[in-house]
Amino acid sequence: MNILKTSYHPEVLPLEEKSVFHRRAARAIVVKEDKILLLFTERYHDYSLPGGGIDEHENEVEGLVRELSEETGAQNIRNIRAFGAYEEFRPWHKPYFDVVHMLSYCFWCDIDDELGEVSLEDYEVKNGMRPLWVNIHEAIAHNKETIANSDKQGLSIERETYLLEMVVKELGL
Repeated sequence: MNILKTSYHPEVLPLEEKSVFHRRAARAIVVKEDKILLLFTERYHDYSLPGGGIDEHENEVEGLVRELSEETGAQNIRNIRAFGAYEEFRPWHKPYFDVVHMLSYCFWCDIDDELGEVSLEDYEVKNGMRPLWVNIHEAIAHNKETIANSDKQGLSIERETYLLEMVVKELGL
């Protein structure tokens, strides 16, 4: 899959002599008319593409289908097509590693109109995560406002905003 961008968090440079944890993730781009299916997270006050870590036994598409279904209740996920990957190196605050190298595989896909039950992880519930259909331009503006003015922002907001801008560019919106 084509790498759309590689991002280095300033705290991880230089990478030499640092222990690096490698993580794969899958992210869904689901668009209907002028809306995109996103996750809003209260804790970080941001919008993000649905998706997350790919389990060891899964390929990228299997991880995408599982994550999209769990986080949004999406049903009948189909017409899955590659969009591109976002590569990032950022601080990792877990034992034995200094840096996480994350490769987020992004896919276009279609789903049924009706969303089913979500199955969020405990931390996602505590963070106030919920799926919403949002105008993509409003989501980008909201994230940029959060980047500029909020001390609550998480590490993923720059990735998510970049990906949303790439979707707009690809769709010619």
